[in-house]
Amino acid sequence: MDFSLTDQQKLIRDTVRQFVEAEVRPLVKELEGEEKFPLDLLKKIADMGCCGMLMPEEWGGPGLDTVSYVLMIEEVARVYTAMSTALGVTNSAVQVPLLQFGTEAQKQKYLKRLASGEILGSFCLTEAAAGSDAAGIQATATRCASQGCHPERSEGSAFCYRLNGAKTWVTNGSVAGVFIIFAKTDQSAGGKGITAFLVEPSFQGFKIGRHEDKMGQRSSPSVEILLNDCEVPAANRLGEEGQGLKIALSALDGGRIGIAAQAVGLAQGALDESIKYAKQRRAFGKTISDFQAIQWMIADMQTELEAARGLTYYAAWLKDSGKPMGSAASKAKLYASEMANRVVYKAVQIHGSVGYSRETDVERMYRDARVITIYEGTSEVQRMIIARDLLK
Repeated sequence: MDFSLTDQQKLIRDTVRQFVEAEVRPLVKELEGEEKFPLDLLKKIADMGCCGMLMPEEWGGPGLDTVSYVLMIEEVARVYTAMSTALGVTNSAVQVPLLQFGTEAQKQKYLKRLASGEILGSFCLTEAAAGSDAAGIQATATRCASQGCHPERSEGSAFCYRLNGAKTWVTNGSVAGVFIIFAKTDQSAGGKGITAFLVEPSFQGFKIGRHEDKMGQRSSPSVEILLNDCEVPAANRLGEEGQGLKIALSALDGGRIGIAAQAVGLAQGALDESIKYAKQRRAFGKTISDFQAIQWMIADMQTELEAARGLTYYAAWLKDSGKPMGSAASKAKLYASEMANRVVYKAVQIHGSVGYSRETDVERMYRDARVITIYEGTSEVQRMIIARDLLK
């Protein structure tokens, strides 16, 4: 078994690490305090190929493997979790299903622009009454009764769809250039009646609603999307009618590897800050790193972190090898997300009262970590997937 990274993977990791330390870290407190989306930083990291890492060169990406992508997400999350969330959604949740299910025309129109970072992507599945139960969404898509309506918008399509409903917790929602929106074309068919659509924010009937006032990752916008007879050309349907749930679940499978990498990166950042503080802080005539209680916390943090990293890299390797990885992705996401919450808890404890202050990075990390056990499938859903795989 060879656990070593290739020279190219090491170069990617080190290059991204240098970038986030030099360009990103000095701005994190300001961006978080102002709840400002890091668009300028994303444009800079896009120039490094990080907005389309998994895309082949013919579609504007560098055509890298999943392990390389994981290393990038991990390094960004180590410094700035909110930025890694934006990158994860546009890279994995949007571009991968577009590459897999999109038509040649759809790829030409959207994929190259996404991979280059010219536009960001957004993934719209969750609704107020449909989170873990993706098949329970209520948004609808009906074919327009008038054939060839609005030909100037339909780009040669024989007809268009009218989307109605609302999506919630839409990451990148206020800044994205294209959205994958899931709606029911057949309400009587349950999950088999869901269809995916590529929607631009300029489409008639599309509106951005309220912004969520969140606990953490405050500079990563999570918004409500309102669809009121939103006109979508038939040419913008992604895949076939009724194929939407399959597209959504396949995107989430791969996305969970990225979320696990995010958790690993965040935990690594918290551990780094804890070690640095423990070596500096003095109590009872010595640094607190000399106390066994602190040493044991740091040892546990590192051990859990390495276990999560191993699960994450293994899931990424399975994906690159073309092997079934759904259960492995769930294991990585489950363990890494819960590990990150345990690690940041200890990080705040090591910092003591100062760890409760907005002046420290670990306070922000503590808030940022909480949602990782929830989005792209809760811990409970991951356990269901793992158990189902074992018991089938």
